[in-house]
Amino acid sequence: MKTFSASHKTVFVVDHCPYMAESCRQQVEFDMLTKNRSQGIIPLAPVSKSLWTCAVECSLEYCRILFDIYPTKKLVNYIVSDSEFHILNTWNQEDQNIHELMSALAAVGPPNPREDPECCSILHGLVLAVEALCKITEYQHEARTSMMDMAERVCNRGRIICITNAKSDTHVRMLEDCVQETIQEQNKLAAGSDRLMQIQQCELVLIHTYPSGDDTLVSDRPRKEISPVLTSEVHSVRAGRHLASKLNILVQQHFDLASTTITNIPMKEEQHANTSANYDVELLHHKDAHLEFIKSGDLHPPGSNSRDSSLKETVTLKWCTPRTNSVELHFCTGAYRISPVDVNSRPSSCLTNFLLNGRSVLLEQPRKSGSKVISHMLSSHGGEIFLHVLSSTRSTLEDPPSISEGCGGRVTDYRITDFGEFMRENRLTPFPETAESADVLEGLPIERAKNQLERHTRYWPMIISQTTIFNMQAVVPLANLIVKESLTEEDVLTCQKTIYNLVDMERKNDPLPISTVGTRGKGPKRDEQYRIMWNELETLVRTHVGSTDRHQRVLECIVACRSKPPEEEERKKRGRKREDKEDKSEKNGKDLEAEKSWQESERLKGVQDREKEELAEAEVIKDSPDSPEPLNKKPRLVVEEIQPVEKAKGPVSLLTMWTNRINAANSRKHQEFAGRLSSVNNKAELYQHLKEENGMDTHENGKSSR
Repeated sequence: MKTFSASHKTVFVVDHCPYMAESCRQQVEFDMLTKNRSQGIIPLAPVSKSLWTCAVECSLEYCRILFDIYPTKKLVNYIVSDSEFHILNTWNQEDQNIHELMSALAAVGPPNPREDPECCSILHGLVLAVEALCKITEYQHEARTSMMDMAERVCNRGRIICITNAKSDTHVRMLEDCVQETIQEQNKLAAGSDRLMQIQQCELVLIHTYPSGDDTLVSDRPRKEISPVLTSEVHSVRAGRHLASKLNILVQQHFDLASTTITNIPMKEEQHANTSANYDVELLHHKDAHLEFIKSGDLHPPGSNSRDSSLKETVTLKWCTPRTNSVELHFCTGAYRISPVDVNSRPSSCLTNFLLNGRSVLLEQPRKSGSKVISHMLSSHGGEIFLHVLSSTRSTLEDPPSISEGCGGRVTDYRITDFGEFMRENRLTPFPETAESADVLEGLPIERAKNQLERHTRYWPMIISQTTIFNMQAVVPLANLIVKESLTEEDVLTCQKTIYNLVDMERKNDPLPISTVGTRGKGPKRDEQYRIMWNELETLVRTHVGSTDRHQRVLECIVACRSKPPEEEERKKRGRKREDKEDKSEKNGKDLEAEKSWQESERLKGVQDREKEELAEAEVIKDSPDSPEPLNKKPRLVVEEIQPVEKAKGPVSLLTMWTNRINAANSRKHQEFAGRLSSVNNKAELYQHLKEENGMDTHENGKSSR
């Protein structure tokens, strides 16, 4: 069915009777030039608007917002009612503008307070409003023409907004009865006409307005169904700013609008050109511009507030200083027309002129902490201002994340292949209705499918590391059979054979596919692995044990195989001791290597100590006052005492290898000392020529006695 909602047609019926000329009693300061007034001039007295003026201003503001956001397909018909009715415009698209309505209202003029109230009634306008809803709009005509044979499937819905000054609740019920009767009469006429359409649904919104200070005679009432075709709601509102606020809330409810307040807009002051202040501007737009907030559950971020009533809420976005380069492209997920709430205020005027000059403004979500998030952008296209929704999450143009990447980057071992097989086993197919009677006893096909899905998901781990048996090819026959609603004897034998194969694997001590993710070391021992496997297998079978007796037999087979005889336990103990012995021998081997390495380091340390002693002895000789200056010679390590590096056992440090290499190279570059060549036990007697020349005794330390 071609959908035309109640928002497609809106009929305004405004009361033009003499009582609407009464003052609303809300004074407005008319003379604002108080500072420049000369002495002796009496200021002008404040003025107050009439009920008629308040009703016209608020209804035109309703229409202005509607025309700004929905320039097409949302139509308004304006009717004024007094002693007769006055139609100010039609359903034609060219009549849908504020200028047309204001010109027509100027021709009507204000209510005449001297007119006879008995001759005036709001009923004239309500009857004409129902007749207007039966008329076909050009959009409905286009839809009916395109569908031809199914023209009757085009819907006709509408809304009537009546602003009047009712006398009592009884008067309100009389107005509702009048509208109900008129709809029934007009539907009968439309049934036999090609130029009219029957009304499928009509929403009646009665607004009772009264001066400030008076007690209301009409009570508020939420939406109520009068008949299958007519619903009605009643609002009792004081005239003036309260009526304007009420219609602002209603236009948001009727056309799915939302409010956004732009804060911290820098603007120069008129009085002080060199200073600027921050202002706020409230905008209305389609509520889909806040769709990302709704999805993220952050519909009311920090800074959002409620204005005037609990029904009207606004989302606050912060102004970002615009860049001079507007060629920059942004990834937008939506663009929605906007309409300022206070269109005549200076901040709203400056903002709209700023945007219409080709500038763009980025808007960010106010946050107490963290980096700023640019969520929206204001920009104009073709003389119209749009609120663009910028993507602040993963782009829809990007490839979706692979399932192997894991959820949140934490789990990366989903059983993807097994899940694909699971989906193939539980596919739904169309079921012929003719065969339904044959399977009444077995239940409906959809119920059987649900039961099968329930059985298959009683125990189905999603992660590879959370299961052992589903990673074993040997368990596949049992896992596929145990989920069946009933087992045959052959199925039971197959399950028992699978269990016996597992027992044989345990006897042979075969390894199991145990996941070691997140564990240190080599993981659990072989006995622990099989214990985990048997526990999981028993859990799987127990979830299905209540189906039939044959399922119980499979469980009993598992329990019997798990209770091992004494000789089996003894064999397991020997196996555990053997494993412990292997681990111990491996550990001892490592300790032996460490001991050899320590001994080698101690031997090299001893060699270095001897070198230090020789250096110290040479230093003592040099410092003796009675000894001649000995020849300078380089200390040399005894090559014979140092084993080659390749013959050393155990690890050798990098310093030792480099020292051996340098010493070997230096030993080949000089002639060996003659004393070392003629020494005994690597000890040479010094200053033998002195003994030969003077015939004096020498001591072991080379000093002469005097």
